[in-house]
Amino acid sequence: MFDKDFSKTRVKITKITSMKPLLNGQNGKFHTNGHHLEILASDFVNDNIETPLKKGAFDVSDEEKMREIEKHFAEIMDVLGLDLTDDSLKDTPRRVAKMFVKEIFSGLDPAKMPEITLFENKYNYRRMVVEKGIKVHSFCEHHFLPIYGKAHVAYISSGKVIGLSKLTSLVDYFSKTPQLQERLPRKIAEPQKEFIQTEDAAVYIEARHMCVQARGVEHEDSVTVTSEFSGKFLNESVKSEFLSAIK
Repeated sequence: MFDKDFSKTRVKITKITSMKPLLNGQNGKFHTNGHHLEILASDFVNDNIETPLKKGAFDVSDEEKMREIEKHFAEIMDVLGLDLTDDSLKDTPRRVAKMFVKEIFSGLDPAKMPEITLFENKYNYRRMVVEKGIKVHSFCEHHFLPIYGKAHVAYISSGKVIGLSKLTSLVDYFSKTPQLQERLPRKIAEPQKEFIQTEDAAVYIEARHMCVQARGVEHEDSVTVTSEFSGKFLNESVKSEFLSAIK
């Protein structure tokens, strides 16, 4: 996942003296033996598991993006015949622009990658760690309609453990982009493995799509399930234990 050009990637080390990041050349990988790190990873751009982004996507400030979105959304409303002088509608373009940039699509900004906290597995916990029922709020990139549901994530420690709230933060961050659900499990699993330094990870997502419920076929009860398994979770007994735990 991190085999990218690091020329625009900023790595911040905080209060740790034992952490020694290693960048192996222009297309190197980031490695750490530390416990506390923040990665601002614009190297995610153009990875085939990432939301497609154009070159220069991070060259425009949030304020500039909001001004442009506000202007164009007002034009859309005008074309639809809405009265933008009405008290209920006049501030809608600004509200939508702020919502897009600061909230529902904030995962497009690598600077908002959550800070990750790791700890030594001093208690030698050898079984899987499962965090289930994590909320997923995202938007279909085909129709820009909501995707909502739950994610269940797990890993087996190879020496490090991650703060449980950080697992939920990773799901939240990577969900907040225009999305294909088929892409999202690996989008979460790959950085999870990189941060925790383990190949043994699982992500299982079950979600409803408003583009299916509110338009087109209008199937209100359908649920889409996608998953990613790696390392020991490819073993059927381990996978079965995980799937039983999240029921």
